Amino acid sequence: MLWRIDPASDEPLYAQLVAQAHLAAARGELAPGDRLPAARELAESLELNVHTVLKAYQQLRDEGLIELRRGRGAVVTAAAARDLSPVEAALAAFVTAAREARLSPEATTTLVKEAMKR
Repeated sequence: MLWRIDPASDEPLYAQLVAQAHLAAARGELAPGDRLPAARELAESLELNVHTVLKAYQQLRDEGLIELRRGRGAVVTAAAARDLSPVEAALAAFVTAAREARLSPEATTTLVKEAMKR
């Protein structure tokens, strides 16, 4: 899995990592039993503070996506496997409607974020 962050984004860095892990698990790029990189290693490769990565890992643990095991690190749980095909189909229809309405990507993203808060 390739980790990417956008320092210019309004979304906190740890939240970007959490979102990427969820998406990778849903797409099958992360399978149950897979190990995530050590927090220090990931922080170094992304030029982040190690506490940012640890916060992301703790949230992923709290959400049930990973287990944090002493000496083994972060391991993906069986609960991580999900079928996103219905969400992807709905998203494709939403993107088509947004384009037809000539909404900018920013406005479309804002709509999604607001809808997720409800």
